[in-house]
Amino acid sequence: MTAPSEEVTQLLVAWSSGDQRALDKLMPLIYAELRQMARRHMKRQREGHTLQTTALINEAFLKLVNQPEKHWQNRAHFFGVASQAMRQVLVDYARSRRYAKRGGGERPVSLDEAAVITEERAAELVELDDALKALARVDLRKSQIVEMRYFGGLSVKETADVLKVSPDTVMRDWRLAKTWLLREMSGGYGDGT
Repeated sequence: MTAPSEEVTQLLVAWSSGDQRALDKLMPLIYAELRQMARRHMKRQREGHTLQTTALINEAFLKLVNQPEKHWQNRAHFFGVASQAMRQVLVDYARSRRYAKRGGGERPVSLDEAAVITEERAAELVELDDALKALARVDLRKSQIVEMRYFGGLSVKETADVLKVSPDTVMRDWRLAKTWLLREMSGGYGDGT
C-alpha cells in the first residue's frame, strides 16, 4: 500500500530541512516502493545475480542520505533521484568489473558488491550510462525523463509533475530520447552530439 503523496512530500521537506525524526517516520512509508524500484532494476540484471534487492536499496539510500544538499520537491522527485542512485550503484559496480577484467588493481570487495554481472550486461549498462550522460549534455530534460520513466518507473503524469511540464511534452521527449539513445548506442552519432 502506497502512503499518501502529501504525507510523504511533507516528511521529505521536513527531512530536507534537517528534521531527522521526519526521516524515521518516512522510511516505513517509502520502503515498499523503494523495494519495487530495486526489483525493477534487478530484473534488468543477469539471472542468478547475487546482489540482493535489499543491498541495492541500502547502497542507494546511503547515496541519498549522504548528499550534502537534499531538496526534495515531492514524492515523485525523491523516487526519481532514488532510482538514479540505484542505477549508479549498478553502473559503478559494472565499471569496476570491467576495470578488473582489463587487469586493474585488486581491491577488497564488499558483500554487497559480490554480485556476478556478466561482461556483456556490464558493458551494456556502462554503454547506456555513457549514452545518458551524452544526452544530458545535449538535452538535460530528455535524460531526466529517461531516468524517471525507465529507471524510476514513474508515470507520465508523475514525471510531468516533477519537471513542471505537460504530459504531452513528457511523451514527445520520451519518444525522442529513446530514438536518440538507440542511435547513440549503435554508433549513429559518432561524436555524441
